Amino acid sequence: MTHDHQRVRKTAVTLADGRELLYFGAVPERPADYPDRRRLDPVHVQSQARRDQLLGEWVIIASHRQDRTFQPVTSHCPLCPSTADNLTEIPAPDYEVVVFENRFPTLGSRDPDHAGDGDNLLVGHPAGGRCEVVCFSPQHDASFADLTPGHAATVMAAWVDRSAELARQPGVEQVYCFENRGEEIGVTLSHPHGQIYAYPYVTPRTDRMLANCASYRNRTGRNLFDDLLDAEHADSRRIVLHGRHWTAFVPYAAHWPYEVHLYPRRRVPDLAALPDAARAEFCELYLDLLRRFDRLFGSLAPYISGWHQAPVHHGRDEFALHLELFTIRRAPGKLKYLAGSESGLGAFANDVVPEAAAERLRQLG
Repeated sequence: MTHDHQRVRKTAVTLADGRELLYFGAVPERPADYPDRRRLDPVHVQSQARRDQLLGEWVIIASHRQDRTFQPVTSHCPLCPSTADNLTEIPAPDYEVVVFENRFPTLGSRDPDHAGDGDNLLVGHPAGGRCEVVCFSPQHDASFADLTPGHAATVMAAWVDRSAELARQPGVEQVYCFENRGEEIGVTLSHPHGQIYAYPYVTPRTDRMLANCASYRNRTGRNLFDDLLDAEHADSRRIVLHGRHWTAFVPYAAHWPYEVHLYPRRRVPDLAALPDAARAEFCELYLDLLRRFDRLFGSLAPYISGWHQAPVHHGRDEFALHLELFTIRRAPGKLKYLAGSESGLGAFANDVVPEAAAERLRQLG
């Protein structure tokens, strides 16, 4: 696989319980020299997808995740490289970027006993798909913002590779690469990492975006994503930074106190469709953006960052790949909680004016 005309090496190994692990980058030099020496039982996933008929959405029931690892001490972090005293998910003593199947996945059930009861309103079936963990760095106390552009390019290569590979798997309808950072967000492991979900259905937000795109296309004959990006450029007050290939802006109707969307100038459906030059520039701009977020309140920002990609099988001509980054911190020591209105009805209210948020982020460059 290539990134910016340089090859990023990818090596697959098998963990003790049969899960797949992939090393991306030159380290370790000989991955096969480091077998997984743990004694692990096979993973048994019992996730079930149940249909919420009133909302027209799928909900995943994954009770086995109650027992997942939660905030272990640093010396027992399962995402650090293995040592003689701590055999981890990564058998090698060092790595650049690693991707492996999650031992406690939300998706991936193959259990036939979890089928629905036959009532056509109470629809449920095993939740297929796949969940992977992406370790951005072997350094436990680092964060994505600490990476060099070259190291970030290796992460980008992993995202591209896994998005394309997972999209080819039977039953997968959408692939989502994301990162949750910070205890306030609810992360169970503090090591710098993200996740990739390969869903067996198109997710609710993507479904709504595509429905609005179709309606807009019917009314105007144009693409909604393209026209929104043009409108943000024409207004310019909410643009935080831009390059030759990307624009980062606070959306006009931002849901979160500090929320930035990063769009390629030329619309593509997914990560695999990005040209090399756009992938390289993204790494520079994204690192800049994350560092601005960390300067907002004088401490590391709790954030969620995720790649919105087109579904695998439909909407690909209309959907625009983009990254959404937001923090739930609205002021020093204050978080935005999704309380009655947001959680109960999905009716958002934002305490920070989007134009003011954009101006603040520009100043922090």
